[in-house]
Parts: sequence; C-alpha cells; structure tokens
Amino acid sequence: MSILVVGSVAFDSLETPSGKRERVLGGAATHFALAASFFTKVRVVGVVGEDFLPEHETVLTSKGVDTTGIEHVAGNSFHWTGSYLKELSEAETLATDLNVFADFSPKIPEGYLDSEYLFLANIDPVLQLRVRQAMPNAKLVAGDTMNYWIAAHRENLEKVMKELDVLVINGKEVLMLSDETNWVRGAKKVLAMGPKSLVVKYAEHGVAGFFSDAMLAKMDMCEDAERTIFRAPATPVEDVVDPTGAGDSFAGGFYGYIASQGVENGGKLTPEIYRTAMFYGSVMGSLAVEAFGTERLQRTTREEIDARFAQLKELSHL
Repeated sequence: MSILVVGSVAFDSLETPSGKRERVLGGAATHFALAASFFTKVRVVGVVGEDFLPEHETVLTSKGVDTTGIEHVAGNSFHWTGSYLKELSEAETLATDLNVFADFSPKIPEGYLDSEYLFLANIDPVLQLRVRQAMPNAKLVAGDTMNYWIAAHRENLEKVMKELDVLVINGKEVLMLSDETNWVRGAKKVLAMGPKSLVVKYAEHGVAGFFSDAMLAKMDMCEDAERTIFRAPATPVEDVVDPTGAGDSFAGGFYGYIASQGVENGGKLTPEIYRTAMFYGSVMGSLAVEAFGTERLQRTTREEIDARFAQLKELSHL
C-alpha cells in the first residue's frame, strides 16, 4: 500500500545544547517519508530549489521513497533557522526563508493518483484541501497543522479537518483549536469539528488517541469510555540532540504502519492496528531526535525499530 505525502522538503540550520549545524536536510515531508519508508512505499510531492542536490535526493531514494513528485525550480529551497538553547522542548525560530516554497502549488503526478493513503503535512490549509479534492479515492486521509494556521487561517483549516480520517497535532495545538484548558475536553471539541479521529502528541509524555463515533463504526467498535481514548507512552531517550522533525517522524511511523497493514488485513483498520501504529510512531520519533536533521533516520535499521518497539511494549505492560 502506498502513502502519498505532500509537504515541505527543506534545509534547517539548528543550534541545540548538543551543538550547531548549518543547512541539514529537513522538512516535514522529508522526516515523514523517511520514517514511513521502513513500513511501506512512500511517494512525495514537494518543491525544491537549485541547492537541493542529487546527494540530498539520494537520502530519500536510497530508502525506496518515490521522489517523482518533487518539483525542481529555480531559486533556493525552503530554509528554517531555529534554536533550542532556551528550551529543548520548544524551538525558537530565528529565520524562516520560504524561498521557492512561497509559491508552492502541489502537482500530483498521474502515477500517484492511485495512492491508497494520503498524508497532508503542515502546509497552507488551502493547499491541503486542494490536494484532498484531487485524491477522492484515497481510502484513508490524515493531516497535520500548526499554531500559525490555527490562528490566521482557521476557517480554511476547519474545511480541511472535515475531510480527515486522522488529525495529528500536539497538545498545545489542541488547546488552541478548542479554546479549552483541559486536554480531554479540548480533544472532544476538536473531534466535533470534523476529523474522525485525533492523535495528540505530548512529547516526552507520550501520545493519546481519540475516536469519534464515525471512526468507531469504521473499526466496528461499540462506543464506550474505555475505547474512545487510548494512550501510549513515549519511548525513553537518553540523549536528545535535535527535536526538529520528531512530530513528523512520529506521523511517518504511525501512518506507515497503518498503511503496511492494509494488505495483510484486507484493507480494514482495526483498533489493534491503530494502537500499534501509535507505538511505532513513538519509536520513530524517539530515533529522529538522537541526531541532527534526518541523520539518525538515515542510518536506522528495521531491527533497531523492532527492538525499540519491543522495549516500549514491555515498559507499558504490567
């Protein structure tokens, strides 16, 4: 089963307590694609400039990622500069140079139209909706967003949310979207806005999944309090080098696992698959933060992933 991810392919300049790096490969679609590639086939739609060299594209293609949908145009690629020196859990943005990404208009290759799974990474909700409408046959659609779109483009974002089977955001974004101070009440309000399910990331505190009646029906589940909310712990990490892309890597592991089970389970999403996917998402997020940019995901093996999954499963059971 193939995932189509639409989002940024970029360069990041970073400073953390572990050091400083200039122009490392990053971007939401990049982290997502690398994490998901360990589970299933991934296709990427994005835009890059002349500074995106064959060696950068090889990072993706070496993992089997289809980069046909990455458009190459004149100019420089999206470049974000951030610092984690004040607080490791939240980036301080020093500069955002959109460059060619400022005029990004997703172009979906004809060969991508049969993608069963669609992930709308953190981009303008207008573009997210346009892509969703161009992929009417996608069997499952998931998406991400951020505080900027919530604050400045809420009307368009709410249109996108109604089209999502899964919304993946962090705890602060839930409270911002819902105008609540309690995460449970906030999550219920967000679900009422349209997404069939909600995955909330709480960094080192783990992740929670919430299901609407529509998603419960999709998974042949009866509604009850114990089944509408599920929490998974965070994977313990001894050395956090660079938190950038952790959430996108979580989403890649989570959605990649779900897509991988499509063939084996006759295409049906079950509670077990959904919950297991949250664990694999946690694993991929934990790996991503252990080096700058995508360096850790580049050298990760499936054996490491499964070993860390087994450890997390052991930690979470009595």
